[in-house]
Amino acid sequence: MLAGISSSYLRRGLLSTATRSPRLLSSTRLAPSLSQTYSAGMKILAVLYKGGEAAQQEPRLLGTIENQLGIRPWLESLGHEFIVTDDKEGSESVFQKNIVDAEVLITTPFHPAYVTKDIIDKAKNLKLCITAGVGSDHVDLNAAVEKRIQVLEVSGSNVVSVAEHVIMSILLLVRNFVPAHEMIERGDWQVSDVARNAYDLEGKVVGTIGAGRIGYRVLQRLVPFNCKELLYYDYAALPEEAAKAVNARRVEDLKDFVSQCDVVTVNCPLHEGTRGLVNAELLKHFKKGAWLVNTARGAICDKDAVAEAIKSGQLNGYAGDVWNVQPAPRDHVWRTMKNPLGGGNGMVPHYSGTTLDAQARYAAGTKSILENYLENKPQEPQNIIIGLSGYETKAYGQRK
Repeated sequence: MLAGISSSYLRRGLLSTATRSPRLLSSTRLAPSLSQTYSAGMKILAVLYKGGEAAQQEPRLLGTIENQLGIRPWLESLGHEFIVTDDKEGSESVFQKNIVDAEVLITTPFHPAYVTKDIIDKAKNLKLCITAGVGSDHVDLNAAVEKRIQVLEVSGSNVVSVAEHVIMSILLLVRNFVPAHEMIERGDWQVSDVARNAYDLEGKVVGTIGAGRIGYRVLQRLVPFNCKELLYYDYAALPEEAAKAVNARRVEDLKDFVSQCDVVTVNCPLHEGTRGLVNAELLKHFKKGAWLVNTARGAICDKDAVAEAIKSGQLNGYAGDVWNVQPAPRDHVWRTMKNPLGGGNGMVPHYSGTTLDAQARYAAGTKSILENYLENKPQEPQNIIIGLSGYETKAYGQRK
């Protein structure tokens, strides 16, 4: 079901960005300069997130519609049409109007264009989907296989970024940090109200669902905390040396695994076998008062079951940055859920894998994938989710 450990993958550094004003399609306007087309080249469509004033002030925000992964000058110099938008919802969206004849689609996990089977059926010219980052569950992979559409991602580009976020999230839950900070913001000072639900990470049992590139790095970063034990649940055992290096024990039954953990962190891809994996039934087997962290994909955890477990105290806290729908609706229950003591919520927008350092890596990786495609060169194997012959990875279910 879940991906096993693989070697780390390093990417080149920051791509330069254009000094001129970028041309883009947004939900609010059509830039006049995009009215021209390049008949000699191909149509490349990118769905990125709106950076606004922050992106104008910080050119290293490469994953935004303003800074466009730093690749517009290069693509246009080759005669290709490059359309960039954040408008992705509905049949009249810029995304859906342009996907019908685009050859390449670039999108990110942070503001994903959902490429359903219906979309794929309409995209008669689509040959390549690139995820600028890691995680391609926004694409109907089975439909992509049927249509021989290649799906690639920048493997390893943000694994360190996400692993660090996991450790931060574990600590803020265990130490009851958010209610303590909120108390200070209110102008209050009642140490006992926060200390009554604050603990040390030392001496706790911490387990990861998935021990691949991110999960294993989480285990590595937990070693200095002197946890009582580190556990992992994965369809594939870690290599003996890797497991020994972090002193991690594999538990093969998921219910048995969660029943032993004080902290559970989810670090696996979303696919048919993991959607709704952490549901009401599984939550019954968690230790009462355990903490749960999910920076993988929101839909791996049942939204309402998690909220109910927090409300009842079965879970002491839930933290992460991934949501079952992104952007999350304003009334999403994960925005406001609290445990019986008024804490336990460590949710943030999806940004763990889009630090400035990560953006430099996934922008460079996206350009590398495009270069290989345009020049008909082989892609780096670790980046290929779907190749011309079908699945090229076990990460999205044990298909190969």
